[in-house]
Amino acid sequence: MAANGAGRVTLSKGGAGRNGLPKIHTEKRAEGICHDDSTTPVKAQTIDELHSLQRKKSAPTTPINVGAQAPFAPSEDERRKQQLQSISASLASLTRETGPKVVKGDPARQSETPRVSHVSHPYFTPTIDVSDSSLKFTHVLYNLSPAELYEQAIKYEKGSFITSSGALATLSGAKTGRSPKDKRVVRDESTEDVLWWGKGSPNIEMDEHTFMVNRERAVDYLNSLEKVFVNDQFLNWDPENRIKVRIVSARAYHSLFMHNMCIRPTPEELENFGTPDFTIYNAGQFPCNRYTHYMTSSTSIDLNLGRREMVILGTQYAGEMKKGLFSVMHYLMPLRQILSLHSGCNMGKDGDVALFFGLSGTGKTTLSTDHNRYLIGDDEHCWSDNGVSNIEGGCYAKCIDLSKEKEPDIWNAIRFGTVLENVVFDEHTREVDYSEKSVTENTRAAYPIEYIPNAQLPCVASHPKNVILLACDAFGVLPPVSKLSLAQTMYHFISGYTALVAGTEEGVKEPQATFSACFGAAFIMLHPTKYAAMLSSKMQKHGATGWLVNTGWSGGSYGSGSRIKLAYTRKIIDAIHSGSLLKAKYEKTEVFGLEIPTEIEGVPSEILEPMNTVCLQKLLSFLPCLCICKTPHTHIYIYIYTHYLGGLVVCIDDVFFTIAMCIFWMQWPDKKAYKETLLKLGGLFKNNFEVFVNHKIGKDGKLTDEILAAGPVF
Repeated sequence: MAANGAGRVTLSKGGAGRNGLPKIHTEKRAEGICHDDSTTPVKAQTIDELHSLQRKKSAPTTPINVGAQAPFAPSEDERRKQQLQSISASLASLTRETGPKVVKGDPARQSETPRVSHVSHPYFTPTIDVSDSSLKFTHVLYNLSPAELYEQAIKYEKGSFITSSGALATLSGAKTGRSPKDKRVVRDESTEDVLWWGKGSPNIEMDEHTFMVNRERAVDYLNSLEKVFVNDQFLNWDPENRIKVRIVSARAYHSLFMHNMCIRPTPEELENFGTPDFTIYNAGQFPCNRYTHYMTSSTSIDLNLGRREMVILGTQYAGEMKKGLFSVMHYLMPLRQILSLHSGCNMGKDGDVALFFGLSGTGKTTLSTDHNRYLIGDDEHCWSDNGVSNIEGGCYAKCIDLSKEKEPDIWNAIRFGTVLENVVFDEHTREVDYSEKSVTENTRAAYPIEYIPNAQLPCVASHPKNVILLACDAFGVLPPVSKLSLAQTMYHFISGYTALVAGTEEGVKEPQATFSACFGAAFIMLHPTKYAAMLSSKMQKHGATGWLVNTGWSGGSYGSGSRIKLAYTRKIIDAIHSGSLLKAKYEKTEVFGLEIPTEIEGVPSEILEPMNTVCLQKLLSFLPCLCICKTPHTHIYIYIYTHYLGGLVVCIDDVFFTIAMCIFWMQWPDKKAYKETLLKLGGLFKNNFEVFVNHKIGKDGKLTDEILAAGPVF
C-alpha cells in the first residue's frame, strides 16, 4: 500500500519488521510547503518546565481559600433534549451503544442526567459488542458562556490563569504554531480534479480509509473523557451564505477560543440550529498512530470534504481549528462563485471599502484597524455579489511587543473573555510582558470583534474601492507605494511576497524572499490562478484599484537601511482611502515597471523612489559629530569618513559640502548595488512564478499571458 503527497508510506514486500510484520517506510515529501506562521516546538522537556516559562517569579502569591460553590440547576427543557440528540450523533463512537450525557455546566455539580438515545450513523452501522465502553458516560458541555469556560479552564486545565486585564492566559502545549506539513486532505473522486495537487500545493493527500482510522481514534479519545465541549456556531456574516459549524473539543480553552473566533448564534438561532454543515473533532494532545499510513509524525490535521469533517490529533494549538475552517471556506465559497480572501477589511464613513492583503508581519491587522474607519474584519473575508462579509466573529492578533501607544484598540480588547496564548506574565501581579518570548514569539490574543470599538456589526460592507497588497520588503528596493494595473495586481496577488529579515531564524545572514500564493498558500484549496481570475473579474466589475505598499525597508537592505515609519505608511494609506493618490503624478520604475507617485502629503518625497532614499538614522547619528568637530583634521572627522565612506579619508574645509557628501553616501551605497539587489529580487519573483506558468486561465489562456507580462522584465 502506498501514499502520495507530503510523505509516502509503503509496506515493504522484501523486508520484515518485528514479529514478522512488514516494515513501514516513510519518505519525506520533496516539495516544500509555502510559508506561513508556523513556529518551532517549545523546547521545554516537561510540563512543569513549560509552566515555569509562563510565569515570571516576583513577590510570593497570596494563598487561595477555596470555598464551597452553589451547584447549577440542570435544564429540563424538552427543546434542549431534542437538539442534543444531534450532538450525540455527531460525537458518538461507531462502536458504542450509548451516546454521551449532555449537561449545561460543570458535571461535578450535576445531578444524574437522563441518557440521550444514540442516533445511528448515516454511513454504516457496525456490529456492536457489549463492553465496558458502553457503560462509560461522557458529559457534553454545550455552548457554555465565557464565564463558565473560565471556571472550567482554571479549575481543570493546568496552565490557565486570569491576567490583570481579565483575559484568560493559556498554554497550547508543545506546538505554539500550526503544523502545515501534518495537514492532509482526502483525495477521492470528488476532489481529484477540483483541488490543487502537486508541487507548491499545501494539499497533502490521504485516503478515505486512513481518515476514518484517525477519526475513530479521535472520537474514541473524546468519548473516553469525563467531559467534552461542543460549540455550535456560524461562519460568514452574509446570511445568504453562512455555514453552520460544530466544534467538539477536549479543552475549555479551545471552546472559548472558537466562541470568540466564530460567529455567535442568538438563542433563537441556536434553538433551530439543526445538523451542522461541517464538524471538527479536536482530540488535542492525543496523538495519531505514527504507524498509520500517510502519517509522518504524531500530529495530523485531516480534512474530509466529502464527509464535511475535520479531525485534529497531536496538537493543542487552537489556530489549527480557525485555519482549518478557513481552508474549508476556500473550497465551499468558490463553488458558489464567491471569492474567499485572506485579508483585512475596513470601511470609511462615506462607505468606501478597502481590502488589505499581507503575510504575517506586514501590518495587515495594524493597518486594517483604523480609528477613523469601521473595521469589517482583520483576517478572513468573502466577496460575493452582495459585497464583502467577514467569515469570522473575532480577531486573532499577534501580541509580541504589543504596546498601548502603537496599537491601542488591540491593547484595550485584551480583557475578560479574551484568550491569551503562550504569553508570559508576572506571577504576583499577573501583568503580561508582551516583549517576553520565553514560550514563543508567536504569542496571540483571540477576542470577539465587538471588543474593537469601531467594528461594523454585522460585519458586512459594499464592494471594495481599493485592493491593497502589503509586502515587508527587507531588500529595500520596492517603493513605499505603487499603483498597479489589473494584470500587475493579479501577478503580485498570486506571488504573495514578503521577506524574512536576517536574524529571525538561525543561519539567516541576509534577507530571504518568501512567497505565499494569494497571501495565504497554506489555506487555499484550488489553484491560485482560479482565485486570481475571480479577483480580477470582481475588481473590473466594481472599479477597484490595486496598490502595492511596502512596509519594510528603505535606503538599503535590512542592516544598512531603515524601516519605513508606520506614520508614513498610515499617510500613504490615508491618501489611498481619500482618493487623492489617484490624482498624483506618477513615474515608472525599471525592472518591475511599477508606477510610483512623486508626491504624497505628509510623506518625504525622497523616500518614494527607493534608489534616492536617504538613510535618516545614519545622517542623524552623524550630525552631532559635526557640531563637536571644529576642523577637518581631527580624529572624529577621520572616523566619520572611514566609517561611512568605506575607507576614504579626505579633508574638506567647507562643512556644508561635507554634509552634502554624507547625504550622498547615506543613500544606497551606490546605484550599482541597488540595481544588483533589484535584479536579484526580480529573479526570485520569476523563479517563484514558474510553478504557475503552465496553468492556463480560460480556453485561450490570454489572461495568463497578461499576468506573466506584468511581472519583472530584465
